[in-house]
Amino acid sequence: MPRPTRCRRIERLPEYRSFSPDDAEATASVLLTLDEYETLRLLDGENLTQESCAVRMNISRTTVTAIYDSARRKIADALVNGKRLLITGGCCEYGPVEITQKIIEKRSSCMRVAVTYDNGEIFQHFGHTEQFKVYDIQDGKIVNEQIVDTNGSGHGALAGFLSAVKADVLICGGIGMGAQIALVEAGIKLYGGVQGSADEAAKAFAEGRLSYDPDARCDCHDHHHEGDDCGHGHCQDHDCHCS
Repeated sequence: MPRPTRCRRIERLPEYRSFSPDDAEATASVLLTLDEYETLRLLDGENLTQESCAVRMNISRTTVTAIYDSARRKIADALVNGKRLLITGGCCEYGPVEITQKIIEKRSSCMRVAVTYDNGEIFQHFGHTEQFKVYDIQDGKIVNEQIVDTNGSGHGALAGFLSAVKADVLICGGIGMGAQIALVEAGIKLYGGVQGSADEAAKAFAEGRLSYDPDARCDCHDHHHEGDDCGHGHCQDHDCHCS
């Protein structure tokens, strides 16, 4: 029986999710997985050794070698044959996030809902949120609530942050595809494209009447700047700066 695949730890989500040739229309795509992207980022972007990369990704050095070789072949295929390169998928987990404040203990009978939060309203840019308001819901009612600081966690760490506070659901405004993938991997249900009062949204969710947009998109995809930490929002093309 084959040994189960060990999930690879991802510290940062890609800021840009797809690349296409400018001088021709790409007729085929190459799929680069998130763990393949991470080996390229660590080995070539940070100039780490394979041993150091293996420690950071929580896998063996031989696995790093195999993932890196696969990533290089895919990039060569995209460059040589004029294909679109799309970064998505992979067996991944996200780096642990330390929570520095005391979190209300979650009861086993409760569902925990996290809402991007700013001065009472739903903050519209997931990747830049500085606070979540966390609500525990039981039998259609809110039984606990707490505001939690993210301590500057960037969009690549926020899925790990939400896992650390034991969130089952995220309510937010804009959110990019990279963050959406991270939430899926973390088992957190997403309700995007929501605006207005955080308390009202949580109450509406508890009562089964929350209006949300499953196809909410970020419209500032073309306004990235190098070094920006972006987030998500149902942005179909990548983690855009508005998330």
